[in-house]
Amino acid sequence: MTRKTTRRKFIISSVAVAGGIVGSTALHGRQSPSAARSPIAVPNAATMPERVLGKTGVTLPIFGLGGAGQTPISKAGQEAEAIAQIEAALKLGIRYFDTAASYGPSEDNMGKVLPPNRSKIFLATKTAKRDRDGAWQELERSLKRLNTDYLDSWQLHHVSFPETLDEIFSKNGAIKAIEEAKEQGIIKYSGITGHHEPDVIAEGLRRYPFDTTLISINAADIHHPRPFSKTVLPVAQEKNVGVIAMKIPAYGKLIRSGVLEGMHQAMGYVLSLSGVHGCIIAAETVEQLESNFKVAQAFKQLSSDEMAAIEKRTAVAWQENTFFRAWT
Repeated sequence: MTRKTTRRKFIISSVAVAGGIVGSTALHGRQSPSAARSPIAVPNAATMPERVLGKTGVTLPIFGLGGAGQTPISKAGQEAEAIAQIEAALKLGIRYFDTAASYGPSEDNMGKVLPPNRSKIFLATKTAKRDRDGAWQELERSLKRLNTDYLDSWQLHHVSFPETLDEIFSKNGAIKAIEEAKEQGIIKYSGITGHHEPDVIAEGLRRYPFDTTLISINAADIHHPRPFSKTVLPVAQEKNVGVIAMKIPAYGKLIRSGVLEGMHQAMGYVLSLSGVHGCIIAAETVEQLESNFKVAQAFKQLSSDEMAAIEKRTAVAWQENTFFRAWT
């Protein structure tokens, strides 16, 4: 038996055991019969504007659910609230779900809700491991937690240093795990993420044909000495990389401080940047998620004058709203 076949069967078997599946067929591309949870009624038609995610060719809503930050999804002891939010997202027509191996119970919570609708969603998780074997171990654990035998996107998490790129692309680096998993059909697309140094992400996109990138962009980013929007987006566009934006409201600071009028400006600005295909935002409550969804639903491309007006508002407060890029 080849290593490829062994690993494939191992993953399917492991997911089956984790999800309590007995005598089932493989999950890939089908609804999982795991657990007793009934499928959420997912809208058949688009409920908000959609865009093609770069070279993946996949059409997705412009707004996805973030699985970490100020959200019960990644917090211990809040399973009921987390499940309610993930279920609400499905009902709203959200199809992009973001998580990571290091986000506490986030993967587990998504794995309790998403499997019955697995074929209808785009599921993305991440590994912070830089070596091949460590990345494989995290991938297998992520699949068990998420109760699936494949990922739509598997991403290298928070890549921030040039030397990290060298490690990832070394002979036994994490890129080997990505290539092997992609060859075996365990992942569909590969990605790289980061919110500290845009030059490192841009170089990563030059060195390897990643399908997607997840980067921090908000309306204050343009004033940062090293802006993601001017550094990464041109490279991503040149290579047709799917771009998902994060940190849109700066953990709410852009809005609570009064710098911006509301999420319509925060989200509207980012989604109006050339090269951005979508965004993810975490929510503290179902009500906040529904409010963000309504903003995405009503999104209209902002004019150059409207973009300039927003940038003028953030010019005096860019440091407070790009705080997540500071090194500690």
